[in-house]
Amino acid sequence: MFDSAGTAKRWRVPDRAPRHVLDNLNSYHPVMAQVLYNRGQDTAEKAQRFLDGGDTALHNPFSMHGMSEAVGRVRKALKDDELIAIYGDFDADGVTSTALLTQALEALGGRVRPYIPNRVDEGYGLNNEALKTLHSENVKLVITVDCGIRSVDEVAFAQSIGLDMIVTDHHSLGETLPPALAVLDPKIDARRRQEEGRTNGYPEDMLAGVGVAYKLAEALFAAASKQGGFRPTMLLEDLLDLVALGTVADLAPLDRIENRELVRRGLDVLSRAQRPGIYELMRVAGIDPERQSATTTTIAFMLGPRINAAGRLDNAIIACDLLMSDMPEAGKLAQQLQELNVKRQQLTVEAVENARERILAETNGDVSLIFDAGVTVPHGIVGLVAGRLCEEYYRPAVVIGQDEDKQSWRGSCRSIPEFNITQALDQCADLLIRHGGHAQAAGFTVRDENVQELRERLAALAAEALHGQELRPTLDIDAEVPFDQLTMGLAEALNRLEPTGASNSAPLLKTERLRVVEARTVGREGKHLRLKVSNGLTQVDGIAFRQGDWADRLPDYIDVVYHLEINEWNGHTRLQMNVQDIAPST
Repeated sequence: MFDSAGTAKRWRVPDRAPRHVLDNLNSYHPVMAQVLYNRGQDTAEKAQRFLDGGDTALHNPFSMHGMSEAVGRVRKALKDDELIAIYGDFDADGVTSTALLTQALEALGGRVRPYIPNRVDEGYGLNNEALKTLHSENVKLVITVDCGIRSVDEVAFAQSIGLDMIVTDHHSLGETLPPALAVLDPKIDARRRQEEGRTNGYPEDMLAGVGVAYKLAEALFAAASKQGGFRPTMLLEDLLDLVALGTVADLAPLDRIENRELVRRGLDVLSRAQRPGIYELMRVAGIDPERQSATTTTIAFMLGPRINAAGRLDNAIIACDLLMSDMPEAGKLAQQLQELNVKRQQLTVEAVENARERILAETNGDVSLIFDAGVTVPHGIVGLVAGRLCEEYYRPAVVIGQDEDKQSWRGSCRSIPEFNITQALDQCADLLIRHGGHAQAAGFTVRDENVQELRERLAALAAEALHGQELRPTLDIDAEVPFDQLTMGLAEALNRLEPTGASNSAPLLKTERLRVVEARTVGREGKHLRLKVSNGLTQVDGIAFRQGDWADRLPDYIDVVYHLEINEWNGHTRLQMNVQDIAPST
């Protein structure tokens, strides 16, 4: 039987960078040079571009497939004073995309109607009833953001009732593109390069949905400047706070140069909190917008979850309205999101505990895939529950909740690097009403009568793909560092890797044979561990979140894997190890 509490992590240390690479990167701290090498930045030129970015990191939006057609149709709508609907998704990426394109078009003088479907009543993506409603409101043009790339039938339906459609998305492509007037998804350019041998097209295929929406806004602003007619009433750069929010919250890879540059610039705007909704959201999250700068951690753990809470438990349009609101409405909406987030946390804890009980009751031995059907699990938290189970058991996890009509179920999947869950769903498409997503996160809707067969087929696919593999989470360590090299200078050097996040995590360092000077539990129920470790001469503080169980069984000497941080508290600045894993020294 697999045991979440007993899952030991593998520590994987990379090969040391070759001498010629270290020579090329000799202007950097040796540990920093190794980290850069690990991330593929093996020349001084690559490293400089990766760390410093700049205008060359941003690509021409008109090189994206479909962009010229999209800009032409939007400019016609602006000229003819047509009502335009921005149709988004209900997660943070979709919400920020909707707010961004709504404000961009309004700044160009457009009449715009944001629309985000209700997760419970309508589900993910385009649906025909919503399209009919928009048509009845005299909408002429619908632009999707963060959705639509697999909505072939729905786009065809929209066109048939007189709605013009532009699809902007970033999700994986289906076999057929939707029959819209223009389809913007950088993965189209990537596919054409691969299948047709093209060398042109948009270079970056891993933008977030909000990144694609921003590129459309950038193209529209550029066309307005060049062709005239619609002079924007705002600066394009003022939309970058939304780009940073959506990109980080959606886990878009931050090893990609353009994503890094968009997020870097967006964090500067976000830190100014010039948007009333952001200012108030920071306040309810316990961040002082007057004194604290925004970081990717701020987005991932403070702002993003609160934006997502609206779509999970109520209606995502609340969060969208917050991002576009003025005072005092912003304060009311931010407080509403705070209350929804507290409720979301409580419901998630309960649902994970219930799922754990079902897993233990239903599983007699090791399994390759967790499939949990909780009738009462709210649709808005199935993804969170799946994520927790995947992390605890290190198995692909599928969690589904039943619709009120009891005729269908909606599910969310989270997976491990060894198993592409979206490819698995593609192989089960005949059982599904709809599905889509990424390699390690996906969603779907399935009819009640197909649930058992779906469970069996996904389990078989996982068993085949994972057969013979040792399934344990892996910590990819960037460098082994002697204790005496742990200095403020090294920490400051590593900070240049910001923004960190998906695919560019904060560097993981390993130091061996540290003497434990002090160890005590902290936090609610003693879940966390506070440490002091030493090499016999100097000491460094450490914090190990969710590792409080080590307190009573730590040996005298330990090896640790950690992020090196600069901790500022009460006017004091000192080094701190953010400990990710502990092992007794041998």
